[in-house]
Amino acid sequence: MNLFKAVRLAVFLHIVAWTPFAIAQADYPSRPIRLIEPAAPGGGLDFIARLLAQKLAESLKQPVVVDNRPGAGGNIGVEMVAKAPPDGYTLLMPTSAFPINPSLYTQLPFDTVKDFSPIVLTGTAPLMLVVHPSVEAKTVRELVALAKRNPGTLNYASDAANTASLAAELFKKSAGVNIVGIPYRGASLAMTDLLSGTVHLYFGTIPAVNKQVEAGKLRVLAVSSAKRLSMMPNVPTVAESGLPGFEVNGWFGLFAPAGTPAPIIAKLNKETVAILNMPEVRKKFEDAGIIPGGGTPADLGRLLNTEITKWGAVIKEAGISRN
Repeated sequence: MNLFKAVRLAVFLHIVAWTPFAIAQADYPSRPIRLIEPAAPGGGLDFIARLLAQKLAESLKQPVVVDNRPGAGGNIGVEMVAKAPPDGYTLLMPTSAFPINPSLYTQLPFDTVKDFSPIVLTGTAPLMLVVHPSVEAKTVRELVALAKRNPGTLNYASDAANTASLAAELFKKSAGVNIVGIPYRGASLAMTDLLSGTVHLYFGTIPAVNKQVEAGKLRVLAVSSAKRLSMMPNVPTVAESGLPGFEVNGWFGLFAPAGTPAPIIAKLNKETVAILNMPEVRKKFEDAGIIPGGGTPADLGRLLNTEITKWGAVIKEAGISRN
């Protein structure tokens, strides 16, 4: 066989081998999709996952089933997706601990960056910095001044090594103050002591604390987002209140196993972005204190890497570890 015939045969065999794969991509999806959510039902992540699953099922003409897999700080569900076939039929919407856990755990059964293909940022959840009314401070600047006059006397509720608790650690670092963290096994217990005045301050999600603010049981000093929120335009950001550059958001994204074909990633991105731009979806998100996401897969990949670096530095300085 001459060289020309050998090359033609190789090309033919390559096309034959890849034809079923190409057809599978073109027909995607042709069966139900499983969306793994590494958290228990009922929270903000579950709200996003189920709303998007419903809308994706309508646009893709296939069922999208939310599979709650909580445990081990979200790592159980994440590992399942890391080991799933990269065919677009197993997706992941991780908790806000996703970029935190690489620094929190010394060993993970997956690589948070290498084992996943980003699809799209689905939403961000800014936090509210609130204090008990017994705290004299009415602004962030006053809170920082109070903490500096009385180092070690103010405390904050820490319900886990999550975005809300690490926000307080970042606040301490940025402001150069000594505020004591009080650990709790859950947000509800932390909220109970915050409302009683046992705990002085807390970074909480909008749904968790806003009703208490409106009832006068807590005082809001600022929001943790980079810009003021349209839902509460009179509340300043931490950054504009004396700590430039301070920004903390819980965020939720859609991921697939690494190696998922680019056309499938592109299709999922396009469909999800279209859903996030629907007026009724945006309203439901904003009513829940969540800013709708969007953007490209590359945008989500950059955000993930930035957050891993950011929280890694905070965790190292605070000496926090899970194992």
